[in-house]
Amino acid sequence: MSLFLDELLARIPRTARWAAVITIPFAVTACGGSSDPEETLAIASSTTTLHVEADDLPEDVAQVLAQPVFHIAPVLPEPPGDLDVLDANQSAAVTPSFKVVPQAFRSVSTRRLMPYTLDGTPTSAASSGFSGVEEVAEPLASATGVTTYSVAQVRAAYGFSALPAVGSKPVGLQAALLGAGQTIYIVAARHNPNVAAELAAFNQKFGLPTCTSRVLPPATPLPLAAASQSAGCELVVAYSSPAGGISASAPAYDSGWATEIALDVQWAHAMAPLARIVLVESPDPSLNNLLAAIRLANTMGPGVVSMSFGAQEGTWTGSVDSVFSVAGMTYLAATGDSGASVNWPSVSPNVIAVGGTTLTYNGGARSEVSWTGTGGGTSAYTPAPVYQKTALPVVGSVVRRTVADVAMNADPSTGQYVAVMSPGGSAVQWITAGGTSLSSPMWAGLVAVTNASRLQASRTLLGGAHSLLYGQIGAVSGNYANAFLDIRLGSHGSCGTCSAKVGYDQLSGLGTPNAAAFVSLLSGASAPPQAPVVTPASISGTVGTALTFTAAVIAPNPVTFSLSGAPLGMAVSAAGIVSWPTPLAGSYAVTVVAKDTVTGLTGQGVYNVNVAAPVAPVVQGASIAGRPGVPLSFKPGVTSANPVTYALTGAPAGMVVGSDGVVSWPSPVIGTFNMALTAKDTKTGLSGKGDFTVKIAAAGPVISASAMVGVAGKPLSGSISISSPGSSYLSVSIAGVPLGMGFSVAGTTITAKWPSPVTGSYRLLVTAKDSAGLSAQLAVPVTITAK
Repeated sequence: MSLFLDELLARIPRTARWAAVITIPFAVTACGGSSDPEETLAIASSTTTLHVEADDLPEDVAQVLAQPVFHIAPVLPEPPGDLDVLDANQSAAVTPSFKVVPQAFRSVSTRRLMPYTLDGTPTSAASSGFSGVEEVAEPLASATGVTTYSVAQVRAAYGFSALPAVGSKPVGLQAALLGAGQTIYIVAARHNPNVAAELAAFNQKFGLPTCTSRVLPPATPLPLAAASQSAGCELVVAYSSPAGGISASAPAYDSGWATEIALDVQWAHAMAPLARIVLVESPDPSLNNLLAAIRLANTMGPGVVSMSFGAQEGTWTGSVDSVFSVAGMTYLAATGDSGASVNWPSVSPNVIAVGGTTLTYNGGARSEVSWTGTGGGTSAYTPAPVYQKTALPVVGSVVRRTVADVAMNADPSTGQYVAVMSPGGSAVQWITAGGTSLSSPMWAGLVAVTNASRLQASRTLLGGAHSLLYGQIGAVSGNYANAFLDIRLGSHGSCGTCSAKVGYDQLSGLGTPNAAAFVSLLSGASAPPQAPVVTPASISGTVGTALTFTAAVIAPNPVTFSLSGAPLGMAVSAAGIVSWPTPLAGSYAVTVVAKDTVTGLTGQGVYNVNVAAPVAPVVQGASIAGRPGVPLSFKPGVTSANPVTYALTGAPAGMVVGSDGVVSWPSPVIGTFNMALTAKDTKTGLSGKGDFTVKIAAAGPVISASAMVGVAGKPLSGSISISSPGSSYLSVSIAGVPLGMGFSVAGTTITAKWPSPVTGSYRLLVTAKDSAGLSAQLAVPVTITAK
């Protein structure tokens, strides 16, 4: 159980009340296998029920611990070969590594499975799996084996540029396509003392540029100097303080977070090999300290922030959105690895939420499906941001912030190599890692490459890139098809939106990148003017109800609107709001035309407007039972689009219906009565009718009992008799039971026993209900005197 869950359970108040239930047949023998009619159940309760039958952040939020969201396959892969040591691109053309999962490990959870045992010693390379901590059983998507991809294979699969010759010094555009001059901030918790050595081993094995490394002293002036365009890769480590400054002390070691850090640093570097990596280590994974680490990154200068951790969203998430709004910064976060769910920080509208896929690649075109474990969903608290409100062709309509925005490979059964070391050791252990922890730093690398290429073309940094992702790419079908692979298969739950589909979905967002086209599209020196894009839609309405809708338009400049093919009475405002005060039944194809006021270019979209004839109210009939002389009241089920009025026909004398639809009869008489309730729509005049049968019967439970009088400390007993001729069962509830009193049942007689009464006056409220739904109540006084 997680610490967060422990804390949550601790806040749930315990109740001092307990419920005791006895179930016995309507005969002499008691239920539960006992044939002793005197068997007594001791009850310490105020109410006993018996059934007689035939059968910045609030302080508590600030201390919530975020979790890293990586997965490790339960088998060690074959270590990567030396194909890429001298030629960094060579393994791209070969079949990726595959390891069969032994039957015993095919149901092993991969969630945060640690490469070290709890005492910090590394697991043996010869072992079949890893020891460590895991929380939820999430077996591999593949039941038989694990595929592990190299750097060259992943770069080739997603269309990144070829890596330079080992040891060379790229310049100009080639350097830009490797992220030169850009900074990637990896925000994580705890400390990985081997991060530089692990990265060096990773670089050597896959022919990547080597990286210098250093730790920032507390007195470092901020912001940092801009990353060098020509000096190559640099790994910078900063220990964050709770105040958002630079600390002199490294955080405590944690094997899980150390693995997360190794994964993040290595795969951000793999995608942007010449970018500067700044690792910001928070002292612990509490939300307060992680926010402080993000603020520290914000003060260090423009760049890309990758966050491979998550905590469940809450009402508080919007209060910290400002931390993700610094100019020149692009923020990315993993959506999580527990299936359909929404986590912070990925839910922030200022953060690019990165989901996960299952990758298949063997040197040709890649294919992908959404990973079953990927997070994603609709926020319960965050409103839909502007970039998701515009009903883009690939997005549709969302009511609140929906994640993911984008995706990359995350399935641990199609994972990627990561080099890890035990504390104080030098031996490299190769593991297969996955999770949206993997997809987030890879996307951070892609954004860094895009920023470097934009600067080459004299353009600004991407910054908050959502408008470009959803607008310049997602809203333009040609751009979308070139820049993204639309992931259309897979599911991560059983909800209505839990399956991938054409265009945007919560599992993979817009999809996975075609890197070369993505970078080219967002970094081109110039682009032709874009015509407004009007998103078509289907609109439904009803006769008699005014109809309005807003045309969804994406345009670089203000536009004017006009309608073509509109029915009489329909109009469009300057803001693009289409209105029809008195719609008529029928289907209409209305073309909304938007004209760019600067370029004169126009775009249009067809809105299919369907106006249905009004529907009469629906009244659900029912059978109602009652007792003579006992007031009767019920409210029929009525469905109507508009307010209604009610009328009764065939009702017995004294029965009436109120304006709220409640039928009441103060003094019912014995008999069976057939009646009808009519509901009339106050706007359309249409009516609906439901038939009701009301049966008033004299039968019902009869309770007999005498007052119980006793003396303190001396055993007391009393009898309660219940009868209901013709019933198949009785349900009896006794409230007001003093502590220590118990009951036994023999036939239809309930015996109360109180071995040691306490002075006072008590009142047992006995309620009996039979199989016909008829009930009776009796109050039984209990008086205990001192002598």
